[in-house]
Amino acid sequence: MNETEGTPTNVSLQRLEANRKNAQKSTGPRTAKGKAIVGMNAVKWGIFTKRVVVHGLQIRERSKEFEELRERLREELAPVGAVEEMLVDRVVTAHWRLRRALTAEAGEIALSVDGGHWERKKSQPEEFRAFFRGFHDTLTEMEQSARGLSYLIRVLDELRERARHEGEVTEAALGQFRRRFGEMGNALTRELEGLRTELATNPGGLSAEALKEKIQQAILGRVEGRLNLYRYLSGECEEREEKEEEARQAAEVLPSPGVLDKILKYEGKLERQLYRAMNQLERLQRRRNGELVPPPITVDVS
Repeated sequence: MNETEGTPTNVSLQRLEANRKNAQKSTGPRTAKGKAIVGMNAVKWGIFTKRVVVHGLQIRERSKEFEELRERLREELAPVGAVEEMLVDRVVTAHWRLRRALTAEAGEIALSVDGGHWERKKSQPEEFRAFFRGFHDTLTEMEQSARGLSYLIRVLDELRERARHEGEVTEAALGQFRRRFGEMGNALTRELEGLRTELATNPGGLSAEALKEKIQQAILGRVEGRLNLYRYLSGECEEREEKEEEARQAAEVLPSPGVLDKILKYEGKLERQLYRAMNQLERLQRRRNGELVPPPITVDVS
């Protein structure tokens, strides 16, 4: 690695200030040969742009932005001669590629976070269907998730509205309610069906109308109690699951170790190229201005 005197940041600030002053003194090439070389800059840069700026079917970097970046840096760095132009080109390309690396990093993070969230969303319907498989009672499982509680609230609301519309809680209504959970039902369906069966024996010897009213009030009372409980639990579950999702997304903000290592190595290589070109450019410009430039503190080691 090649590093010259001073830190990269300090060198850059000093160089920029010196370049501003030098740019005011520079009149550009004076000979016919020099003017001809400068006149070819646009042609050379057009070819250079095509090699650096990516144009593909799914990705298309903007040549105009690249050219604007190059012009801004040329104005700041004020190169004179072919060698300084070459070094400015290296600074521009390293800067452009660093920006591309940051874009890649942002894309990897978005892919990781959004992809993880989408995979969890896709798996939810499959998990929900699992509530109604097998021969086990799924009520407890449903009461522990926001999706399960939402379903319980919906089917209890349907049962309550049907009872109000028909004026009683019929055996058919309870049968339809049970089928919402599969033919086996669950503890809740058995509780309501058992309550209706018990009251239908009419232990108090009530009239048919009074018995129907008593059955309706008893079952709807149980339904209202469950609805209140499930609405409360639903709020708690939604808050918990939202925090869990935020935690998962926070954990996915970093790209995978392999991708992150690749990006960091690429960025490190580009930063070394950038600072090496800037240091070399500064040394040339200082020498051109008559300064005595000492040799680099360190040299390339192969």
